[in-house]
Amino acid sequence: MAYGPHTHDDRGRMMAALGIESVDALFEDIPIDVRASRLDLDPPMAELDLAVRLQGLAARNRTDLASFLGAGVYHHYVPPVVDQMLLRGEFYTAYTPYQPEISQGTLQTIFEYQSLLAELTGLEVVSASHYDGATATAEAALMAVRATRRDRVLVSRAIHRHYLDVTGTYLSGGGLVLDEMPTLPDGTTDLAALEAALADAERPVAGVLLGQPNAFGLLEPMAQASQLAHAAGALFIAVVEPVSLAVLATPAEYGADIAAGEGQPLGIAAQYGGPYLGILATTTELMRQIPGRLVGETRDLDGRRAFVMTLRAREQDIRRDKAASNICTNQALCALAATVYLAAIGPHGLRDVASLGAARARELELALAEAGAPRLHSAPYLNEFAIRVPQAQAVHERLLQRGVLAGLALARWYPDDPELRDALLVCATEVTTSAEIRRFAAALGEELA
Repeated sequence: MAYGPHTHDDRGRMMAALGIESVDALFEDIPIDVRASRLDLDPPMAELDLAVRLQGLAARNRTDLASFLGAGVYHHYVPPVVDQMLLRGEFYTAYTPYQPEISQGTLQTIFEYQSLLAELTGLEVVSASHYDGATATAEAALMAVRATRRDRVLVSRAIHRHYLDVTGTYLSGGGLVLDEMPTLPDGTTDLAALEAALADAERPVAGVLLGQPNAFGLLEPMAQASQLAHAAGALFIAVVEPVSLAVLATPAEYGADIAAGEGQPLGIAAQYGGPYLGILATTTELMRQIPGRLVGETRDLDGRRAFVMTLRAREQDIRRDKAASNICTNQALCALAATVYLAAIGPHGLRDVASLGAARARELELALAEAGAPRLHSAPYLNEFAIRVPQAQAVHERLLQRGVLAGLALARWYPDDPELRDALLVCATEVTTSAEIRRFAAALGEELA
């Protein structure tokens, strides 16, 4: 660090008190090969030279591709009002709202976000703020463990692989068990296997996680899975894609106790991995188990409308060993993006986004099937599905050279599955055009000829 508040004499007195001759002695327990070292930076450049270099780096990005990539991050139209609101200084620079008397604007935006997501999911309590869909899913699993005092969680194989990996990491740290449930040939979760796993009296289950839509874009039998989980005394966790909730049943309607998911489709542009927005909603009964912050509406001494941190245990910041989870980073800017987006397009607009994406996906399915790449699974889907393509990874790379980003090669997620190794997961949204679909189908048809 180039700057520090302590002088050379200050540091000398500190080291003398500790009985050491160098600050490096404080880090001797850390292996040398993993210690921080000086940054290997290029020498300084003139501003004009630096601008030219940055332009060259930016030019390496492909912006001409016809993209059919989904797999958890989706390209939607974002009304300009969203970014304009995010650029306002009072929101852009706001810190975590510890003092409500000077944080009314930030608190209200969080309150409005929670209200909109509660309406969207049908659940009474929505928390803010979580890093992304993967961590929100892991937090949901931990909620189930705490609420039931059981140590085993069942998760569908058709959950997004990043979510599954992160949840496994969270649970393994506490000695908890995460068991994968298999899928059927149609791509949905095997409910018979789930029922058998739930029936194991010696290994009671805390929670069951299913995606809606799942990682293959397919619609799961959520109501039946929820009934099976509750019959065994387990909680049911729905991992949802928020735009789909405009046309699909809400988590509350099929009895989910917790809903988690990625809020990126709600007004947040696709970026290099973030920042994104983790959605976490639950019932009133589980309110004390949810990490993060809950903002509520009240009245001040003069009877004026006011917003306060209704529930945010001090353990979150101080007694961390007793905390549900230490969620301190303020993701409220991403929550504000989702709030402005939902307010701007409204319920009918969100329904149009979902239905138009489904129509474009159907158009894509027919075009790709005619090109020689039929759907891999038979279950219903919304706007994302897998297609069968021999040597999918190689075809995917060649299509990039043709200007087409052909979704995700599922071999990246399932390298040991012989069926999924020859599959591409493709997606269409309301911004996908018929011309792009024809371009994809023509290029793929030539590759498969």
